[in-house]
Amino acid sequence: MECTIMAIAINPRTKSAPTVQEILTKHGCIIKTRLGLHETSEATCSQRGLILLQLRPDAENIEKLKADLTNIEGVTVNTMVI
Repeated sequence: MECTIMAIAINPRTKSAPTVQEILTKHGCIIKTRLGLHETSEATCSQRGLILLQLRPDAENIEKLKADLTNIEGVTVNTMVI
């Protein structure tokens, strides 16, 4: 069974995250698993975020999701199929 993973890097996270969230909600039907990561401590909260998605095998909608995300300034998207 084919598995598509999408990695979304966001920088600056606090500026771009609301728009990213809207797009992820719009394409939510193809998202099986979502994991969000960013560095945090008592002294700091990183402006760089990373979201990992496991997606349903739906090439057309994955490309639409990727296109929507890459239109956001500060967002980089990579995918892999395993």
